[in-house]
Amino acid sequence: MPASDEHTLASAPHPDNPQEAPKPKPGPKNMTYTIKSGDTFWSIAKKLDLSVDALKAANPGVDASSLKVGQVIKLPGGGNNNGGGNPPPSGGNGKIVGAEGGSNGGGPFVPYSGPASAFPDRSQWASYAALWKQNSALIRLNASEQETEFIHQAIERVSADSGVDVRAILCIIVQESGGNPRVGTTNNGVVNPGLMQSHNGVSFNPADPKGSILQMVMDGTQGTKHGDGLKQLLAKYGNYYEAFRGYNSGSVNKADLNDPVGATGNYVQKAANRLMGHSWPGM
Repeated sequence: MPASDEHTLASAPHPDNPQEAPKPKPGPKNMTYTIKSGDTFWSIAKKLDLSVDALKAANPGVDASSLKVGQVIKLPGGGNNNGGGNPPPSGGNGKIVGAEGGSNGGGPFVPYSGPASAFPDRSQWASYAALWKQNSALIRLNASEQETEFIHQAIERVSADSGVDVRAILCIIVQESGGNPRVGTTNNGVVNPGLMQSHNGVSFNPADPKGSILQMVMDGTQGTKHGDGLKQLLAKYGNYYEAFRGYNSGSVNKADLNDPVGATGNYVQKAANRLMGHSWPGM
């Protein structure tokens, strides 16, 4: 989402004397910000070159999980506040994998088949912004506005913590459950609950919606003590498409990723189309 013109940040001055340290970069001229559709504290901080912690500190009475369009929040005085020992936004190094780059997406369903090399390269995937816009509309059919935002926050945090592409986490959530936090648990010899139908992980807890949504995303991405998540499968197979097949089936026919191996034949094919931002009836 492009930054508002009224929040353009000044660049740090270049010192005439190379031995002289540059002066601190001034903060945003307008010290308030009006919430727009799709905003989170993370996206605002990134857009305005702030840290999430500084933004939260400037708004102690604001619930970051329940931002409303038109709501006015305060901005901290500094520019980039991630120096000075402040922790990065989402734990670890704070990098949300896959949050930058990508195409605009769009187009019809493509019947991808064969080995992983026959599926679209990750560099061709639609951008995270495009995929969130497309898939959040589907998620809202099954989740409240607040629950949708909890999912939004969870996938970003877990991507930063796990190193798994945020777009892959999002698309597998929609593939497994339609983004429905209350989705039923399946049991075909293995108990698969929650948003990502993880390996014997947690289910939605109405008494703790935010915490249970985060844990469901963690279980599916980072695995549980009972079985692997996307992170372990990506390390095992070395590419997302074989990891998806392993996630769905437990084993992989590398020559034909549409081989169901006892599970869903078109699972990887659909995941690839989701990641490309394609659309089709009943998606």
